[in-house]
Amino acid sequence: MSITVDGIKKRFGKFQALNNVSLDIPEGKLTALLGPSGSGKTTLLRIIAGLESADSGQISFSGRDVTGLHVRDRNIGFVFQHYALFRHMTVAQNIAFGLDSLPRKQRPAKAGIQKRVSELLEMIQLPHLAQRYPAQLSGGQKQRVALARSIATQPKILLLDEPFGALDAKVRKDLRRWLRNLHDEFHFTSIFVTHDQEEALELSDQVVVMSQGRVEQVNEPIELYARPESRFVFDFLGQVNVISGQVKQGSLNQGNAWVTVPGVQHKGDAQLYLRPHEVRLATAPVAHANLPLRIEAVSLIGSEVRVELRPEGWQSEGSNNIWEVGISHAEFNSQRPTRGDLRYAVPEVGHLFTGNDAQPATVNWAEAELAPRVRLIS
Repeated sequence: MSITVDGIKKRFGKFQALNNVSLDIPEGKLTALLGPSGSGKTTLLRIIAGLESADSGQISFSGRDVTGLHVRDRNIGFVFQHYALFRHMTVAQNIAFGLDSLPRKQRPAKAGIQKRVSELLEMIQLPHLAQRYPAQLSGGQKQRVALARSIATQPKILLLDEPFGALDAKVRKDLRRWLRNLHDEFHFTSIFVTHDQEEALELSDQVVVMSQGRVEQVNEPIELYARPESRFVFDFLGQVNVISGQVKQGSLNQGNAWVTVPGVQHKGDAQLYLRPHEVRLATAPVAHANLPLRIEAVSLIGSEVRVELRPEGWQSEGSNNIWEVGISHAEFNSQRPTRGDLRYAVPEVGHLFTGNDAQPATVNWAEAELAPRVRLIS
């Protein structure tokens, strides 16, 4: 079942929570609503569910206007951030609650409800905990029970409000994988709210980035990360290195730093955005860039080594004037960069914002044959 959001507005007193939001949610896809606190993502989710009413605009399910439809008539499963399990009910009773609450004509027979609950307990791998109470469960187990309860009535749409926000990192990662597999098995139209960029990019088929009650950008995760259309999306989706300056004669200049910007006709103020993986390190300037940096810290945690550097003789924007560059463990073992060493950033692909332009110009030095791929060298 597809979802269409058309011109939704919502105010709470003087606060504009949603400002003319329009959006298409494809049938059978897992969509993330991503944004900082106060961006309107949870309010939008609750309006889609029917738990909140909009001041104006329309919500449609597969072309059917449901704006005025009561929440119980929308055939939606909803998972709350803090589980909302009934403390006085066992796990099995919690899962059965939605089925037990159906009108008599729609309610399955008692044996049918028990069978459905047993199937769901097997699906969430908790059949041995059927008679326990929520207080006797871990956070991850509670969230699985909440998910099982939400799909017990076989809804067409599944809505999740920061479903993993209260869990630790390891459990979150395991449950994300489990939810993705669950979605692929049942093909719900699913929407989940999150402020975790990694979670949104890893889990969803489509990401909706929101800010101050508006939709900033909608795209598939890979496209969204590769081609952000605004400074906000760039800044919000992971670490970014920024140099601001003046473009003159095909070069962006600031202090003793400069970098050529081939193919850019603009003159005047500009900001060059570079992802950590779009930058390499060298021990000397290269033909298309002179971006000196002093190493502040080296972290070996993860699949790559993260090097934090502070600009030398010029200023960066954001992140306390710190740049991040990732290098492989092999490079680290070969060169052993340490705190205090001087290195030079070698950009390979950049994104240049000029004036008030909504979209950046992509600058690719490798394609311009101005720079080969440069690794950390001695």
